[in-house]
Amino acid sequence: MALMRTPAAIIAALLLPLFALSAPDGGPQKVYAGVYLMNLYDLNINDYSYHADFYLWFKWKGERSPMNIEFVNSLDKWGFSWENFTEEPELLPDGYWYNGMRIEGRFYHPFALYDFPLDRHHLDIHIENIDYPQDSLVYLPDSSGAFIREGFQVPGWTVRGVSMETRTSQYQSNFGLSGKAAAYSNFTFRLSISRPLNYFLLKLLLPLLIVIVASLGALFIHPAQLDARISLPIGGLLTSVFLQQSYSSALPDVGYMVLMDKIYLLGFALIVCIMLRAILMGNRVGQLKKKADIPAIRRTDRRMAWALLALFALGVVLLVA
Repeated sequence: MALMRTPAAIIAALLLPLFALSAPDGGPQKVYAGVYLMNLYDLNINDYSYHADFYLWFKWKGERSPMNIEFVNSLDKWGFSWENFTEEPELLPDGYWYNGMRIEGRFYHPFALYDFPLDRHHLDIHIENIDYPQDSLVYLPDSSGAFIREGFQVPGWTVRGVSMETRTSQYQSNFGLSGKAAAYSNFTFRLSISRPLNYFLLKLLLPLLIVIVASLGALFIHPAQLDARISLPIGGLLTSVFLQQSYSSALPDVGYMVLMDKIYLLGFALIVCIMLRAILMGNRVGQLKKKADIPAIRRTDRRMAWALLALFALGVVLLVA
């Protein structure tokens, strides 16, 4: 998008100095900002970054230009694409100056994965003015609201909504200059996304549930067949470990357990209980031989199987809740 230089824009540029002199200086200058998000791609959780392509515009009254900005959470500034709408601001019929830019670049986001794979994230773009602190210039969300392109999608994620807000960015250093550290107006555009529920149910939880059900099958085998009863939970335990590694390899190294790790630990504990039950009952039948009450053992095994399955389902619900 590029706005053409109109006669009104040329006249506005000539009148800007006169308008600046007549502007009142009663507190910080208010600047209304808006964002129209075109694309968001290359969302990389391991690198804590994403690429965004968007329009950014400003409307203001006063002599202080809001165009000299810094993207606080930007990465790879050498790769930024930045193009202003016009060289000079345009004067709108309502008396506001107007200008903007199209931006394409890479931004940083500290992904918190405690709730993986039911995690939600708020992808922020933080904007601050380089020239003026908050007591001279403050950004406010444009009343027309935040926008995203029609048909906008983030592959693999569900878009929950967009919002804009203004906050105070208080630096804890004066950067070697005399005086108190200044506070700056921080304009934030936020895109909220979450993982689809089907990703959790079908791709992560369902395979683990199948492995656990197969392991519980050991409790329906005759107690005297110890080798067959042991092979099922052992195979289930190994399969569960491989399944856990498959999703863990796609996540960055974090110093905490995510939700799916806790669910798998519950599954590991359940499989170990099945294995111990099979070993104990197998040894008991082998020692007592004819004196062992096989029907009673098998009834207890079946009840235990259903109880463990219900315990796993309850544990998953409690962990998710």
